[in-house]
Amino acid sequence: MIDDAQLAAIARECRVQIIRMLTHAGSGHPGGSLSVIDLVTTLFFQRMRHDPKRPDWPDRDRLILSKGHAVPAVYAAMARAGYFPEERLITLRKLGSPLQGHPDRTALPGIEAATGSLGQGLSIALGMALGLRSSGSPARVYCIMGDGEIQEGQVWEAAMAAPELGQPDRPLDNLVVILDENRIQLDDFVAKVRDIEPVAAKWKAFRWPVIEIDGHDVGQITKALDQAEATTGVPTFIVAHTVKGKGVSFMENDPEWHGKAPKPSEAIKAIREVLGVTEGAWEEYLKTDSATRAIVDELAALEKK
Repeated sequence: MIDDAQLAAIARECRVQIIRMLTHAGSGHPGGSLSVIDLVTTLFFQRMRHDPKRPDWPDRDRLILSKGHAVPAVYAAMARAGYFPEERLITLRKLGSPLQGHPDRTALPGIEAATGSLGQGLSIALGMALGLRSSGSPARVYCIMGDGEIQEGQVWEAAMAAPELGQPDRPLDNLVVILDENRIQLDDFVAKVRDIEPVAAKWKAFRWPVIEIDGHDVGQITKALDQAEATTGVPTFIVAHTVKGKGVSFMENDPEWHGKAPKPSEAIKAIREVLGVTEGAWEEYLKTDSATRAIVDELAALEKK
């Protein structure tokens, strides 16, 4: 069993890979990928039943990333878990690559749904959860949504339906919805565009049990997932309070970094911050970490192109 410290280390490695792949792509969404990665790594490495060698295993747990633009976080976790070699990460958004800017289930085994047209993931997750429950499968479904995304009307139709679907014999207590509440969407802060608060009270009014956590605290994430798994009769909604661009000082809480890739020099600074190394200690650190040294040299070469 992977402990919290190991999970945090995996999330840190994935943050480095997110920054790396977006820099190579020259486009993409760093803010939401960095805000969601602690949730994604906890699911992949501690919670979900899945097998990289058998991505179509019928009884696998499913992850629907409804906020599909944050898929670099899922790609980083999948590569770390062994679905494909990490070297492939730098093909993000390249023509012909299975690692498209939004998830493509026909291109990459292990992706459960093509998402990114915001507001649709929860409906997909409901259908999967109901189908699994009806077939007697023990598999669970996890759906990660963005807070700007839940301004979409389709989300609320699905939210109203979920506690009723399958009742009374096949309730969707195999479904967990996690809100990545980083408070920023494409144009600005969510509260300025169309405020979703009081979001917890709204979901409670639709008869969902609601759990609120720090979405960067793997201990809290794990405890909330335990609580959701122990809940019977209805699906569970988890509000994960997160920070857009978490781990990189110049990206955190800045709407500009919703959909802008870092330049190579910015990426190297971002990686140093993610690893918690001061500027003065950076060169000495790189002498002891050959993997990071290789990534830094790779990114520096991009700067010269």
